[in-house]
Amino acid sequence: MEIIETVGLTKNYRRFKKQAGIMGSLKGLIRREYEEKQAVSNLDLTIREGEFVGLIGPNGAGKTTLVKMLTGIIAPTCGTISVLGYYPNDLEHEFKQQYAVVMGQKSQLFFELTVEDTLRLFKEIYGLPEQEYQISKDYFVNLFQVQELMHVQVRTLSLGERMKMELIAALLHNPKIIFLDEPTIGLDAVASKQIRGFLAEINEKKGTTIVLTSHYMEDIKALCKRSIVINHGYKIYDGDTEKLFERFQKYKKITFIFHEPTLLPGLAFDARIMEQTPYKKVIVVPKENAAELLRALMSLLPIDITVEEEEIGTVVERIYQEGGKGFA
Repeated sequence: MEIIETVGLTKNYRRFKKQAGIMGSLKGLIRREYEEKQAVSNLDLTIREGEFVGLIGPNGAGKTTLVKMLTGIIAPTCGTISVLGYYPNDLEHEFKQQYAVVMGQKSQLFFELTVEDTLRLFKEIYGLPEQEYQISKDYFVNLFQVQELMHVQVRTLSLGERMKMELIAALLHNPKIIFLDEPTIGLDAVASKQIRGFLAEINEKKGTTIVLTSHYMEDIKALCKRSIVINHGYKIYDGDTEKLFERFQKYKKITFIFHEPTLLPGLAFDARIMEQTPYKKVIVVPKENAAELLRALMSLLPIDITVEEEEIGTVVERIYQEGGKGFA
């Protein structure tokens, strides 16, 4: 069953342009100049119930604008849009009861209240019966293992703890769809991994449809079987996540740390040295040659090795440069 469908969805912004200085301000009072910016362009999209979809692209690509249109925060300029059978911008009460939004850079919590009181406030906002509220709260509190945090002020929580509470507050009313905009931004590796585990379980066990935007490669690759790539407002890829990265993620970045000053031998197979100090070497290598490079440098006895994938922005840029519009 398709629960999100858009056809020709477009959003244009009209922005005021002001010249610098006092004279520019005075001229702006008399005659204003504007420029048009197209944030989302003629986008066709369908998402089925229970899918976990990654929405990726560089900054300014139109991802957040799309999420805001799907949730009714802003209205499209043109095109058709249907979410759960509703036109989002009508903001019907029945529609708002069936979705949730979590933005990593914006909090919906009440910082002066305790976690328990904050969740109870959300219970009243959503009109949840007491028994349903208790069942839902207990499920998510146990899932996130945050029993000891229920009676502390939200303002005292760490970033990782606060993000868990953001998710609990969003999921408390068991929405059919949840939109996540950079939910792991600023989190350390352990907290990010925990959040990914929780989201995977919610999608699998509760069948919640999840749309995730993220710049972190691990979020997308670990959670989303399907990815939609947006660049300059256009959808340039919509399909299997693994195939996307197999084709366009061509390099790995490997960092070696040594306990004493170390010189590198000559490197073959198109390896590039990105950073080099006596104790640290950062090398970018084609992914098919990463294992060979590791074997070659293990004899130098590094004390620490880190292997990183290319960033999503780099992958998206490569898709776009290589004619990604043909995949849309």
